[in-house]
Amino acid sequence: MRSIDLIHFARGAATGNPLRASLLVLAMAIGVAAVVVLTALGDGARRYVMNEFSSLGSNLVIVLPGRSQTGGFNPGNAITSTTRDLTVDDAQALQRASAVSQVAPLAVGTSEISAFGKLREVMVAGTTSQYIVVRKMTLAQGRFLAEGDWRRGASEAVIGAKVRDEIFGNTPALGQLVRIGDRRFRIVGVLAASGQGLSMNTDELVFVPVSLAQAMFNSNTLFRILIEAHGRESIESAKLQVADIIKLRHEGEQDVTVITQDAVLATFDKLLGALTLGVAGIAAISLAVAGILVMNVMLVSVSQRTSEIGLLKALGATESGIRWVFLTEASLLSLAGALVGYLLGQVGAALIRELYPTFPAYPPDWAVWAGLGTALVTGILFGVLPARRAAQLDPVQALSKR
Repeated sequence: MRSIDLIHFARGAATGNPLRASLLVLAMAIGVAAVVVLTALGDGARRYVMNEFSSLGSNLVIVLPGRSQTGGFNPGNAITSTTRDLTVDDAQALQRASAVSQVAPLAVGTSEISAFGKLREVMVAGTTSQYIVVRKMTLAQGRFLAEGDWRRGASEAVIGAKVRDEIFGNTPALGQLVRIGDRRFRIVGVLAASGQGLSMNTDELVFVPVSLAQAMFNSNTLFRILIEAHGRESIESAKLQVADIIKLRHEGEQDVTVITQDAVLATFDKLLGALTLGVAGIAAISLAVAGILVMNVMLVSVSQRTSEIGLLKALGATESGIRWVFLTEASLLSLAGALVGYLLGQVGAALIRELYPTFPAYPPDWAVWAGLGTALVTGILFGVLPARRAAQLDPVQALSKR
């Protein structure tokens, strides 16, 4: 039997029982769609985290108070404890490192902002003029904090977009006086809206000079020191120089943790990559279940078509030809299910992106091809047993069951 005739015959046999064919296609489609959607979620989470950390700034080195006991970065180390504070003097000392371009100390606390009879709680970030450069942030209005002595800042503040909307509404915010805690500040800038991310939501932040923030919170401790290296090739040098300077200032003790943006990205990329593989493996189980269904239905098909098989053998069809008929039928059904599942999976991923525009739920190419290939291979493998059983039927006995 020629290949084209084989395909036509198998297609006719597959469509001869629409209910059976529909069940096989649906089972395989569900498996492939699950692979596509779940890998889109897993890889989308990886891309989202990568984008969020990349938005923190470029060539970034971060100094955290407290010493990590491991060689790499652990997300749990983001909260650390130390017997020695990280101070503004430490941050200023880091400016002399040759690989360092910008240094931005950061002190964080919560307070209340009030103006025009309105009051709300906000997170206050005390920093310097370099912060907006290090973080690559943009302003919607005005300017950022002025340059000057880090220990004597002017009573000025920069507010996030949401704070501006809730406190000032349609009233211009620039130049207005507000009370933050027990101090009065003049608004000199408004940040462009950026939305919620993995880092602090800048739309709800209020930036003030670091010295005033520390006085407000009655603390000399810094939350972090953000550092920008001169370039990507300088990141490791900046990390080593920063660690050496802090160690020298802290009486020879390495009591801080210095991490790089690349280290954070690599760690999360590895974790979320493993997550994507894990959910892909879970989804692939449904393809195995679909393959078992293919085998069972095809075995039933063999028992129902024994007379047809006997007639084919009586007309001269070989065992190999009979095997190919059933394998081709299983392959066509599996391929149809894989294509339908691919389309359903893409629709599901598109729906996720529509509901959550900031979440890049795109299935990776390898997952799509793996899903399609696994569906086809599964259908063929589980179609082998029914095809062999059909090929081994005795033509006389098969015809007698007509």
